[in-house]
Amino acid sequence: MERVEREWITGWEFSKENEREYHAVELPHDWAVDAPFRPEIEGGASQGYRDRWGTGWYRKRFQVDQKPGVQYALYFDGVYENSTIWVNGREAGGWKYGYSSFRIDITSFLEAGENEIRIRVDNSARPSDRWYSGAGIYRKVWWQERPYGGLQDEKIDIQTVIEEGRALIRVGYDEEIPLRVKMADQESPISPCGYVLVEVENPHLWSAEDPYLYDLVIERWSDREKIDSLHQKIGLRQVEWRPREGLWINGKRTLLRGVCVHQDVACCGIAVKKELWRDRLRKLKELGCNALRLAHHPFSREFLDLCDEMGFYVYEESFDKWTSGAYGRYFGTEWKRDLDAMVLRDRNRPSIIMWGVGNEVENQGQASMLNHLKNLVYAVKDLDSARPVTYAMNPHFKRVSGIDASRVKDIQKFVDEEDDLEIYDPAEKIERIRKIGQIVDVISCNYQEPWYEAIHEAMPDKLILGTEVYPYFLGDPNQLQNFTMRNPSLVPSEYPYVVGSMIWTGYDYLGEAMQYPSKGWSGSLLRTDGVPRGAYYQIQSYWTEEPMVHFAVLDYSMGTECVKEHWDSPPYLTHWDFPQYLRAVIPYRVVTNCEEVELYLNDKRYVLPRPTECPNHMISGFLPYMPGTVRLVGYREGRAVCEQKITTPAAPYRLQFEDEALRVFLRKGEERLFHVCAADSQGIPCIRAEGRVTFQGEGALRVLAVDNGSLLNEEPYHQASVSLYQGGASVLVRREGGGQGVLRAECEGLQEAKLIFVFS
Repeated sequence: MERVEREWITGWEFSKENEREYHAVELPHDWAVDAPFRPEIEGGASQGYRDRWGTGWYRKRFQVDQKPGVQYALYFDGVYENSTIWVNGREAGGWKYGYSSFRIDITSFLEAGENEIRIRVDNSARPSDRWYSGAGIYRKVWWQERPYGGLQDEKIDIQTVIEEGRALIRVGYDEEIPLRVKMADQESPISPCGYVLVEVENPHLWSAEDPYLYDLVIERWSDREKIDSLHQKIGLRQVEWRPREGLWINGKRTLLRGVCVHQDVACCGIAVKKELWRDRLRKLKELGCNALRLAHHPFSREFLDLCDEMGFYVYEESFDKWTSGAYGRYFGTEWKRDLDAMVLRDRNRPSIIMWGVGNEVENQGQASMLNHLKNLVYAVKDLDSARPVTYAMNPHFKRVSGIDASRVKDIQKFVDEEDDLEIYDPAEKIERIRKIGQIVDVISCNYQEPWYEAIHEAMPDKLILGTEVYPYFLGDPNQLQNFTMRNPSLVPSEYPYVVGSMIWTGYDYLGEAMQYPSKGWSGSLLRTDGVPRGAYYQIQSYWTEEPMVHFAVLDYSMGTECVKEHWDSPPYLTHWDFPQYLRAVIPYRVVTNCEEVELYLNDKRYVLPRPTECPNHMISGFLPYMPGTVRLVGYREGRAVCEQKITTPAAPYRLQFEDEALRVFLRKGEERLFHVCAADSQGIPCIRAEGRVTFQGEGALRVLAVDNGSLLNEEPYHQASVSLYQGGASVLVRREGGGQGVLRAECEGLQEAKLIFVFS
């Protein structure tokens, strides 16, 4: 028989525990994203002040015609959290950790004709994660059929050696069974010993710049009869972690130009579909980003599929805290199960280049922590010896206190807060780091760039990765949270033993808020609705080769976003609109990857230095405000290669989508986010425009949610209207049927905007 795998996302019903009525839902589903705001709630800042606690129930009725010799299973990509599953009234299994993927064999529970599955999802335990975790069956579920004795994905282990223009691929299985492999127009003989060797001449190698994937077919045989076959996409690449020399991929030294990402997309909560993630990752590609740190847990299978397809080097992480925090209630009994689930699911992916087993635990460098670290590292290496294993440490080290950290309500505050237990002597801190470095393969540092030289001196054969760095400011050896005029993302290019850095963070996310009314972490490179901040373009000037130049003004008049100060960056905004000023001196900034830049205001040229002569390659200066046009021209080798124009807008006249000429294709069930802004009659954006935008979907197009990128906003996401923020707003839409669809955006006093969708 041919194995079957199909999405199981429709036909579900949901009810909260105190509700009597079930209502229809479609997976993925996050029941908490529109929970009421409660500023007074305990632990509210971590969850964006949403009252998400409680227990939910899901049910689904389905027909099945059982076939002899077939195993039936349900594959859950993630259920948050503590799920229990019943099939026809009998308990079939479940999983505690909300970020692990798992499979439940339901063959023995099925009955002829109609069946019912019920799932209890218990989110009543506290504390919650220190970021918004959502609640429910928030990732997809798949129905799976395979023959008895069929192949199991997690038992397949693929190892590749690249040498002298050929690739030697070993496809192994955790049992000694007869295997055959088809790949690159080759077909291996049937091997009886549980592994097959395949050789590819002149292989097309996978990298972030060229993410080429091969189709691999693995077959199980018995007595000259094929029992089962399994298809996988694989990438062939050579990854070398060379002490003192850095990271080398396919024979080329490579710097990780990375960002940390969380799994929520604001208006969706954590129930995010694949195409929305594709759009988000595309913007990171345009930034020049080639690496992602998944903070701080495994992400969905679909997300990692995109990383393989689009080309990202991924640092995948199992947990945040260990014996404290949200995972503390599970660590003692579940850590091995969850660690295995992550590694066995993803060890054959080309995008995964290293594993992380924890982040900023409460007693780092102490004996108890080192014992746990050894167990975790050895457990990963037992399953995957090909990739390095690491742990992300923060800059705070404390002496043994005897405090039961599992009873500390705010564990991150306990970890970060300087107190009488804090170690201040740099030499003693380096010694703690050295003890951790003896266990892990790569020294992973959060916010410790000023110590890199001292760390390297203590451990010269260990490479260093900045697993979290500030977006803008670098610290000082004696004051790590200093506002030094030096960008951390430039540091890896200065030391051959530093393999790169991961900016905290790529996108704003819900939770870990500073204070109400903020609902999340702001100050990242991109807002929740995907609109870039000024810091985005500065990083782009470091990370991209395509010629670019970007002008922005320092504008404090647009208000604060409640950013945690050390992660904040000056509010550089892309506009030339100061109606409150005339001839006042306006501070500006120019970032570019060009050799020279010319700046004109209303055709008058202003002399600029070369970028290389300026701190952080950032040209800063002042212009007198006069309405009109600012024009920048970037030059390489004396030739103009790029240009930017910014013009003062007239009065707001209409709404416009980002690209009204775009022909939008959507598949059935696909969800996308579109941005609209207020503009004058010439189409120039009006950043200071105010008003309320209402969206309407026609035909097969349905409006699902709205966002304006402001985490201070009190408006719910799941409605059709939202206030403009910095002149713009965004809408999430889904195609639900056939035929043409139209998306309209309306705002009082402005001409409407319209997008026409063409459905293939």
